[in-house]
Amino acid sequence: MTAADLLPLAVAVPLLGAALLAVAGRLLPRTGCDLLATTTAAAEVLCLALLWAHGGPLATADLGGWPARVGIVLAADPIGAGLALLVSALVLAVIVYSWRYFDEPKGEHAGVFPALILLFEAGMAGFTLTGDLFNAFVFFELMGAAAYALTGYRIEDPRPLQGALTFGIVTSFAAYCSLLGIGLIYARTGELNLARLGQQLAGHRTDLLTVVAFVLICTALLVKAAAVPFHFWLPDAHSVAPTPVCMLMSGVMVELGVYGIARVHWTVFSGPGGIPHDAFRTTFAALGVLTALVGAVMCWQQRHLKRLLAFSTVSHVGLFLTGIALLTPDGVAGTALYVGGHGCVKAALFALTGVLLDRYGSVDEHGLHGRARELRLVGVLFFAGALALAGLPPFGTGLGKAVAEHAAGHWQPWLPAVFVAVSALTGAAVLRAGLRVFRGAGPPPRVGPGDEETTGEGEEPEIRSPRRGLPPTMTVVPAVLLALAAALGCLPAVADALARGAAVFTDPAQYTAAVTGGTMPPAVDPPPAEWTTSGVLLGLLSTALAVALATAAVHRLTPRLSRHHPAARTVRAVRRLHSGHLGDYLAWLALGIALLCAAIAAQT
Repeated sequence: MTAADLLPLAVAVPLLGAALLAVAGRLLPRTGCDLLATTTAAAEVLCLALLWAHGGPLATADLGGWPARVGIVLAADPIGAGLALLVSALVLAVIVYSWRYFDEPKGEHAGVFPALILLFEAGMAGFTLTGDLFNAFVFFELMGAAAYALTGYRIEDPRPLQGALTFGIVTSFAAYCSLLGIGLIYARTGELNLARLGQQLAGHRTDLLTVVAFVLICTALLVKAAAVPFHFWLPDAHSVAPTPVCMLMSGVMVELGVYGIARVHWTVFSGPGGIPHDAFRTTFAALGVLTALVGAVMCWQQRHLKRLLAFSTVSHVGLFLTGIALLTPDGVAGTALYVGGHGCVKAALFALTGVLLDRYGSVDEHGLHGRARELRLVGVLFFAGALALAGLPPFGTGLGKAVAEHAAGHWQPWLPAVFVAVSALTGAAVLRAGLRVFRGAGPPPRVGPGDEETTGEGEEPEIRSPRRGLPPTMTVVPAVLLALAAALGCLPAVADALARGAAVFTDPAQYTAAVTGGTMPPAVDPPPAEWTTSGVLLGLLSTALAVALATAAVHRLTPRLSRHHPAARTVRAVRRLHSGHLGDYLAWLALGIALLCAAIAAQT
């Protein structure tokens, strides 16, 4: 089977599985639905593994036999195919994790949850593999519709419904903006194919319409990626969504937004008539640093474990944005490795948090103080995930961070310090929670002013019989995910493949030639993506800082700032911005669009 055959199957397999579950779920028992969903997810992993291994630099498929100038094209380079493979691996992990995670619904509704998960997978896989801008929007919306339904899956509880509505309204508003941007660029070029769009745009000059179209197209991508100030929906949705859904949203969905920005820029707007490289680099690097720092500070402030992990995701998205903003192959390669390692680690941490919610009906760091001492294996895995998040070698997060830091240091010497600080602070927040919950370290935490805003007490257990034994899948799945994260940092073949893929990804001429049938330019030798002495030392430094910060916080070795201290006032102001009010979130979204337009227009 050729890569051209595998590309359509990568989208069709999960769609077919979702349709079968929607129909057969009314007839099959719960075990039958789980078996069908697992078989479908495993088939998707196999399909995408073959595509990634044998697809070559660029694999394309003309759907319906129509050429690119009139039809729809699927295109996969190693970066896109690798991201789709990560999607499929995490979906399989989530389905296995959920075998006994929900004791209901039963009967005719037993297939609803896995069907929605497979529909979610189809949207994500299609988005990574499409070569058409409008179809990217369609797959993005399919992904979003499934995510809304999964976020509000517990319809008997008003909190998930409110989180799903906020998520849906904010992202739908952003989607309208992106559709308007697609309309503007189509009016200028008469094309929707990504490769041909880049060709046609090269014949025009860069003007305000180009800038506005680019920013509007990126709006939905930035919202899905949860970049500041487009991020407000994410912690609200993560705090109420079922744990398996959080594993996918933080593990891979937000990263698709970062991928989409990089793909749209490189294939459409990177040439003449597009967005100048300096304008893109400066604007999105600044946005990435802002996102990383705000996310890290907010992560440290949380005691609700799901919100803590959600803000950690926001922070790391900032690092990913910074990596792609460098516009270099090593920046893309480092980000790709970082995304892969982070996806596995974050999914594992959410899975372990689900164990706490299952056992104790709480995800509150303070309320769980010392209560999980008997969950020794869960504690060990939680600490391993925290250290991986901090960038500890040899995890894939550490290797990706090291490669991205090296690339960032060539542009701005101070940028590696941001990577170290953000990794240390987010890793320290997770370590602090682990020390208190699994070890009972330090005195019981004192409740300070405003802490009640992030409490995780009184949560509804997602498994209706918490007295039963812990299902093995709930510990096996996070253990396997952490092992995969370690393998990404230890297998040179994976890093080399992603480095070659990054060289292709940042060469729009190769993409255009593959899609349109032109002459392929000679391949460029990619820079190596490997461990360096400085990368290992910076990884050890961020890990050591994380351990020191967590230990100091648990044992109250750091001075408590006065409420009137400027730093304390700044943190309180940032926390107040996360008001939970939909109108505030939409206002920040509109302001973010305006600021991005102004920043890029001022540099063109």
